[in-house]
Amino acid sequence: MRLAVCAEMVFTDLPFVSRVERIHERGFDVEIWGHPGKDIDALVRTGATFSSMTGYVSGSLTHDQDELLKTAEQSIEVAHRLGCPRLNLHGTELGEGGLPVVPQYEVTGEMWLTAARTLTKLAELGAAHDVMFVLENLNTEVDHPGVPFAKAADTLALVKAVDHPNLRLMLDLYHAQIGEGNLIALLRKAAPYLGEIQVADVPGRCEPGTGEINYPAVVAAVRELGYAGPVGLEAFAHSDSELALRRFADVFSKAEI
Repeated sequence: MRLAVCAEMVFTDLPFVSRVERIHERGFDVEIWGHPGKDIDALVRTGATFSSMTGYVSGSLTHDQDELLKTAEQSIEVAHRLGCPRLNLHGTELGEGGLPVVPQYEVTGEMWLTAARTLTKLAELGAAHDVMFVLENLNTEVDHPGVPFAKAADTLALVKAVDHPNLRLMLDLYHAQIGEGNLIALLRKAAPYLGEIQVADVPGRCEPGTGEINYPAVVAAVRELGYAGPVGLEAFAHSDSELALRRFADVFSKAEI
């Protein structure tokens, strides 16, 4: 497994490029969110390895799909400049504070079909440009009310329905713990479709070891499944960013099957 750290959530007292440099210097890959407003040339010059980034700017799986596909193409161009192989998707466009731009509290059968068709087009776009799109589960109870297809069961069902190697699952265990729980069983179901795993603890969305999730047991299960892909820390530092990175690395280096 390769370990990555989301630069949006740690070392927040530093300029963004400096955060990326700090994460890279400590031996981790880097995750970023949206590319607008970022100095992409400066990020390239850091020499960092970028694990994933947001794969669109605006649009939705169920409405304004043309906008989603157009901004996905723009995101692919940036991903190629960064050498970033994974582009992250959500059920709908997220705005300020992670809230959906167009909340959708009820998901119809037509919306499911439309989402599957849109994801198929994105998978084909990914295949044409040698990148992987990954669909992330979110939670609606705490962070993202009004997002459709939020639960891991929903995102997994869509990924399985499309059944394309350029569309995989971004399984966020923080969101899954809030939305569903039963993380080890969920990992076993999702294993054939995983593109990346993200972690944070509950409550608080801080690094593993600061909350209720038994991460040593989770890591042991991940290893038992033979997962060898990236694991990203998408978490706030509980007290200190350096300590958060050490705790993250420790839980993945010390857990045994």
